[in-house]
Amino acid sequence: MTEPVAPPPDSGTGEHSQRWRQALTKVTHRVEALSRYRFEGRITRATGLVLEAVGIRLPLGSACLIELSPGPSPLSPGLSPLSPGLSPQGDERFAEAEVVGFSGEKLFLMPLADTSGLLPGARVLALSGNRLDVASARRFPLGDGLLGRVVDGNGRPLDAHGPLEQSPHAPLETPPINPLARAPIDTAIDVGIRAINGLLTVGRGQRMGLFAGSGVGKSVLLGMMARFTDADVIVVGLIGERGREVQDFIENILGDDGLARAVVVAAPADTSPLQRMQGAAYATRLAEDFRDQGRNVLLIMDSLTRYAMAAREIALAIGEPPATKGYPPSVFAKLPALVERAGNGKRGGGSITAFYTVLTEGDDQQDPIADAARAILDGHIVLSRQLAESGHYPAIDIEASISRAMPAVVDGKRLRQAQRFKQMISRYQRNRDLINVGAYVSGQDPQLDRAVALYSRLEAFLQQRMDEVSDMSHTLRDLERLLPDIE
Repeated sequence: MTEPVAPPPDSGTGEHSQRWRQALTKVTHRVEALSRYRFEGRITRATGLVLEAVGIRLPLGSACLIELSPGPSPLSPGLSPLSPGLSPQGDERFAEAEVVGFSGEKLFLMPLADTSGLLPGARVLALSGNRLDVASARRFPLGDGLLGRVVDGNGRPLDAHGPLEQSPHAPLETPPINPLARAPIDTAIDVGIRAINGLLTVGRGQRMGLFAGSGVGKSVLLGMMARFTDADVIVVGLIGERGREVQDFIENILGDDGLARAVVVAAPADTSPLQRMQGAAYATRLAEDFRDQGRNVLLIMDSLTRYAMAAREIALAIGEPPATKGYPPSVFAKLPALVERAGNGKRGGGSITAFYTVLTEGDDQQDPIADAARAILDGHIVLSRQLAESGHYPAIDIEASISRAMPAVVDGKRLRQAQRFKQMISRYQRNRDLINVGAYVSGQDPQLDRAVALYSRLEAFLQQRMDEVSDMSHTLRDLERLLPDIE
């Protein structure tokens, strides 16, 4: 580079200095009007979900733009992934993509939107090193401005309440918290569900799994917890579900009261797998931001299985070999990386209490994702199809469910009451057939006799209407009346 030319010494009149300043001003304006250097590549192959590009070097996770032929933009009206002041010129159209892999000099790109109109040899523009700044293109809105809002996996509003340009923006990635710096789980949280409060008590900062097949009432149960849970902020991630369920969950299940203190991130099944994964990461990032402000957050993600399926689609598309039931090994590495971001913050700070739904195909609890989720979560609540079909709601299978943090957040008496309750339910279920056919004879097993005598009350304790809230104090009184002799 040439050194800048210094102006000549002032002759005393200031004319030379003024001329130099005018000349430099003109040159500065001309330089600013020029486009900065762009790193560009070309698309060489488009197969399935993945595009291959050459001629450009970008790190994994980088964002880029793919040139499309002129026509209707695949982006939402009025929205562009470009930084402010850099709208496409003329009829230029671009689709945003992310680098998900590479092989030699080839980059594997996964688009975030529809790429109809893509041509062979289309340009790939790096969103760094020029006006297409990666910091502005890959930052997402955060903060209180999102309360009561519904956004997609890119942070773009899906409701009719205006843009979020005034909200602070930040990237999705955050440094992990030192596990020794996290506050311990030592305080119970009231979720408003009698069966959970009394028998599966959840601690503030705990991560629970809700294991269920399709159609057994998991979405309604999540909506009840969203409305009834004692939390400052609620973040709901609807990942990979049917688009119809998004509006139904917001209007009929969450309700106006629940939405007022909530943020809903929706990435339905018809979005790209990358956007589904990004939606889950964005919902978690929102929860982290509120937690860092010192608030107690309830994070609801429906579902963790759809997140894993999206990760499987991407991994298989870039050539990773399948391992367990078609899931590549990287999927089982991404699950704990997402889940571990929830939980308590540093001592004296906020918390994220998280509920993740896990779909069990055919109610198979040995599904690989269900099995992996049980290992990384702090407990699981299993919903039974048999109970749901018999009209028992919520259809929580108390025998198969457990809260690993419960011993740390309740006293010894409460823990013994929950154990005795489960023992009586289990003993009754094992002898149900004998009781139904009249082969049961009282007096031979005192514990079974008591279970039979109390079963109707035990079953009533486990049931709850969708519009009924049972706070912790009412739950404890009901449990004390049911089992008064436990010391």
